[in-house]
Amino acid sequence: MLTRNWPRHLLCLSLSLPLGSAVACGPDFPNRLLDDRGQTLADLPEGNFNFEISRLGKTIAGLKNVTAATHNPNDNYGESNELAEAREKAEQAGLTTEQLAMVKQLRGLTDARQVEVQGASLPTEIRFYVAGAVAFATGDHQLAVEYFDKLLALPADQRPLRSTWAAYSLGRTWFAMSSESGDAIEALERSREAFRQTRQMSIDGFSDPLELGVASLGEEARALRTAGDWSGAIELYEAQNLHGSAVGNTSLRQLMNELAELPEAELAKLLDHKAVQQLVTASLVSRVGWSFGEEPPNEKKLTRLLQNSTRGSLDNADRLAAMNYQRGDYASAKAFLENAGDGGLAWWLRAKLAVRDGDKNAAAAAYAKAAQAFPQNEDWGYRRTPDWAYETVQPKCRVEGESAILALQRGEYLQAFVQLYRSNDIYWFDAATVAERVLTVEELKQYVDANVPAPQEPVQEGQDHYEQQRSAEKLRNLLGRRLLREGHYADAVGYFQESLQNQARLYGEQRLKADSAWWPTKRASALYNAAWTAREWGMDILGYEMAPDYAVFGGGFSLENAELKVGPLVAEAEVQRQKASEAQPDQRFHYRFVATALASRAADNLPHSSQAFAAVLCSAAGWNSSLEEQSALYQRYVKEGPYVPWAVDFGNQCPYPDFENADKRYVTQVTDAVRATLRPYKWPVQIGAIVLAVGAALLLITRRQRKARKD
Repeated sequence: MLTRNWPRHLLCLSLSLPLGSAVACGPDFPNRLLDDRGQTLADLPEGNFNFEISRLGKTIAGLKNVTAATHNPNDNYGESNELAEAREKAEQAGLTTEQLAMVKQLRGLTDARQVEVQGASLPTEIRFYVAGAVAFATGDHQLAVEYFDKLLALPADQRPLRSTWAAYSLGRTWFAMSSESGDAIEALERSREAFRQTRQMSIDGFSDPLELGVASLGEEARALRTAGDWSGAIELYEAQNLHGSAVGNTSLRQLMNELAELPEAELAKLLDHKAVQQLVTASLVSRVGWSFGEEPPNEKKLTRLLQNSTRGSLDNADRLAAMNYQRGDYASAKAFLENAGDGGLAWWLRAKLAVRDGDKNAAAAAYAKAAQAFPQNEDWGYRRTPDWAYETVQPKCRVEGESAILALQRGEYLQAFVQLYRSNDIYWFDAATVAERVLTVEELKQYVDANVPAPQEPVQEGQDHYEQQRSAEKLRNLLGRRLLREGHYADAVGYFQESLQNQARLYGEQRLKADSAWWPTKRASALYNAAWTAREWGMDILGYEMAPDYAVFGGGFSLENAELKVGPLVAEAEVQRQKASEAQPDQRFHYRFVATALASRAADNLPHSSQAFAAVLCSAAGWNSSLEEQSALYQRYVKEGPYVPWAVDFGNQCPYPDFENADKRYVTQVTDAVRATLRPYKWPVQIGAIVLAVGAALLLITRRQRKARKD
């Protein structure tokens, strides 16, 4: 999920220094469960209001859900341009061009009775509807009611186009009249009757292009709220929300704001109603209106009054337990859990309370039941943690992730990895940490071979199971890099995605060639080629997914990591495994140090007087492993290497090492060394050579003379 937001952070990217340390600026980072394991097990993520209200209320049998193009009119805020455009488009259905022109003309009149006269050529239902609409727009509500009633009194086959429109508009008209007439209660009741009639007509198949059947739920809820029936209004808004209308959602939020502002005595009475209690609980569990820090006074008031309310609590016990747990009232949470049943949230809370009590066996058992109880597709949506990490809370995945912490502590490392890996991208950082630092390479390879086959086709976003396929590809790449780092060169290649297999193969072949070469320059050439490959492609074929390289970010960012220490949730065996698998050296961009070390070994196998020796050191000095290594490489060249003209820009302008000509330097290097040693003694050596030559000549002459005498 992390790369989706990168473009808006390019400035931070541009300011990142290759050798900079640890703290990242830039994109948002996902929540990591293993960073602070105790805190992870203690925290219960806030709920999601949208999800919570989706559990409340009932749909209306036969009423269709709204479509993506729906518009929900609300005359409290006037008629929007979008609504006017939608109405105009809907009015075109079933009418000729001439009739549409007539309707448009009639809507501009201010006398509804003139509409009836001038629109005599229109179908009766259209004429009555436009007349009623003009009367409503000009404030003549009683006349509007008359026209809408006349339309609805027509035989059903004479009003197929405007029946739902007329009933809906009749409801709006009576609602407007409730604030004008002396009998507001009757007007509100007539308004409700009209909205119920709207829904029934929509269900019965009358034309409803504006989806007024669903919109009528919100309008009737408003009438109920005006009459003081909070519970009834909430139930209708819940139904509207379940039918896909955004108005239902926003209206429930607005009701929560209004409830929070009520005096305590009035609010306490309302909380005796199940619908009110459940809505308030949904809001408090979701922390609507606040996130972190001090809880707002109104939320404190709601919490206190809700805890004192008991009616309906057994139906909502798991949510009430969650609300109390989040606020640190663990005793109340336990009390509610006694009646909370076997749902996923109830078992999740039991697991957390068991951890608090130090009973890890009970916690593990409760986590297992919670993971089984939560549906696979339950999604609480996006959240921010107190340290501003992001998390998509899918309870089943979160529960398994928390359970993995206990599995790690028990030494069940593979189980812990699987539980984290099943979350796909959500807890990939944690799964990657276990995969490359806790599991042995053999354990990881066995799991991948048995459960994570290579994708048959390139992974493309939008495909079915995209997240699962993407996670599989990432895990196989991680394993390939780990195998390559640990010297399993032949095994590693097949785990890389196709675009990286040649680079991985080249690196492995050169490392093996260097190990088997008996001639020094051949060994040096292979070491240098491996070093160059490691530097050029190191992040992709050797980098750690997490610390210290962060291949997950392409190396562009790094995260702070606290030192792993033995503690209540971290066993000594895990610490030792992580130490055994840490990068060598444990430095950011560690593969640069690997490349530099290989280049240094290549230089060790070359004549120091050769161009290849200087070129290898020059290249390695430009690989940015560290300033100390750059300086050491240059000093080695100055001390041991030959003069080359391009050394003035050492580390930047480096030719390819001439390994072939380096062979010749094995001989010339020896003779050159002798000449250099004898150069200060040039004249004595020459005189000595002459004396030796003369002596040898005299000796030869003497031997010949003796031989001649004998003969």
